[in-house]
Amino acid sequence: MAIDPYAGCNELIDQSLCTFETCCLAQSHFLYLPNYGANMFFCIFFAIMILPQIGLGIYYKTWGFMVSMILGLLLELFGYESRVQINLNPWGANPFLLYLICLTIAPVFIAAAIYLCLTRVLVLYGKDISRFAPRTVALSFMFSDFLSLVFQAAGGAIADTANTPSATQTGANIMIVGLVLQAVSLGTFLIFCADYAWRCSKSVLNDDPEAVRTRGRMLFKVSMGGLLFATMTILIRSIFRAAELSGGFHGTLWNNETDFLILDGAMIALAVICLTALHPGAAFGGQWNAANWSFRKAKTVAEVKAEKPISSSAWYSPSGMWGKMRGSKA
Repeated sequence: MAIDPYAGCNELIDQSLCTFETCCLAQSHFLYLPNYGANMFFCIFFAIMILPQIGLGIYYKTWGFMVSMILGLLLELFGYESRVQINLNPWGANPFLLYLICLTIAPVFIAAAIYLCLTRVLVLYGKDISRFAPRTVALSFMFSDFLSLVFQAAGGAIADTANTPSATQTGANIMIVGLVLQAVSLGTFLIFCADYAWRCSKSVLNDDPEAVRTRGRMLFKVSMGGLLFATMTILIRSIFRAAELSGGFHGTLWNNETDFLILDGAMIALAVICLTALHPGAAFGGQWNAANWSFRKAKTVAEVKAEKPISSSAWYSPSGMWGKMRGSKA
């Protein structure tokens, strides 16, 4: 039975003092009461998915991927747990703030895990084929993710603590900027992948026997499809959240829980399933660590020689510094 969100409204009472007997849902953060069962399902689902990520991450030593996924899953868990709390008390400020920020920024970390996989793919197929080095690709996408994270978190905090409708909308607009940036980043990622795949079809691939063997495995090929599918689901979710917030906190999308559960919760759940069932550690095998790269820029030959210490034998040899000093005195 649907609840009339305007039944029992009392605009004179302090929102923090509201109860189901004294206020209406229109005085809360939504025009609906979040579904307890659906939100608890996602809460349990994301909590459970943390366990295989820890186990697989330790087993395959995919540390960066594991940390990114666990952070994203924890934020999803906290976000849906907060929606469960909103079901119990729709007028609470803290649960809403946690929900707004956690579920908005959680996919940023899951996207970062996908970006880490791409850089390994570049090495496995041939980093010289790519228009950009793995280090450049990683730094570019992660910097974009970081900016998206800052905009979304800051906007959520401003929207929740605002005292006027205009200030609330300002916070929502800042969040929209972060979500659009994330969507653009994911779209660029897909374009880059398509371009790299085309260049691979026209180039000589990395002929290392282990790399060739890994690329030929069915699990690896399916895993690559899973990465693209996960990227698409996160992109759909980002576009939805941007559209949701663009209508404001009183808009139709914001107050439609079914759309939210499908286009946010289910999309991220599908991405997590792909990134767990088709875990890159299993797909890459031993090539995950073999395809590693460094955030530090490679040193030139001159820089390496300049840093190389002079050995004691070289110092005391006739051609060394001490020998030259003695020769000059003689």
